[in-house]
Amino acid sequence: MTKIAVVYHSGYGHTEAQAKAVARGAGKVAATEVQLLTSEEAQQNWEALNTADAIIFGSPTYMGSASAQFKAFMDASSGIWFNRGWKDKVAAGFTTSASQSGDKLNTIVQLTIFAAQHGMIWVGNDLLPGNNSSTGSVNDLNRLGGFLGALAQANSDQGADVAPLQSDLLTAEHLGERVANITRKIRG
Repeated sequence: MTKIAVVYHSGYGHTEAQAKAVARGAGKVAATEVQLLTSEEAQQNWEALNTADAIIFGSPTYMGSASAQFKAFMDASSGIWFNRGWKDKVAAGFTTSASQSGDKLNTIVQLTIFAAQHGMIWVGNDLLPGNNSSTGSVNDLNRLGGFLGALAQANSDQGADVAPLQSDLLTAEHLGERVANITRKIRG
């Protein structure tokens, strides 16, 4: 059984929708158990992360970086870091913001560095960028062109029942499935 934990913070529900899509994708892979935890719940259940084969991190992008709530989770993991508890676990990440760019790349880089400091193996997005040509559309997977992780955009005046777009959620789902497949290959 491959165990995957999805740890996220969501201020308005948009990143939670993305987290659920990531979990749904990972759950498509046979013999995979997925646990969805908020960053606050994860700090009360380190064992779920310590026993996971992969951890997928998600945070909204606020003011150009991960949310303070998610950063608190990152900082609280320092004891695990010191003991190399997550070394060689698979990792990936996702983020959403209101703007098309919104400096989401900085958040994904922050999550990547966090995983690297823990000695984890980062899995990026393998989808070619969508919506990059005159024949493209916002309905294309990876419409925001992210390779380090799954990116989503949610209009600030729309709730999580409408935003992010389905294409962004399907991109997140694809990332979850990719992580589960790669984790199975690595773990045998």
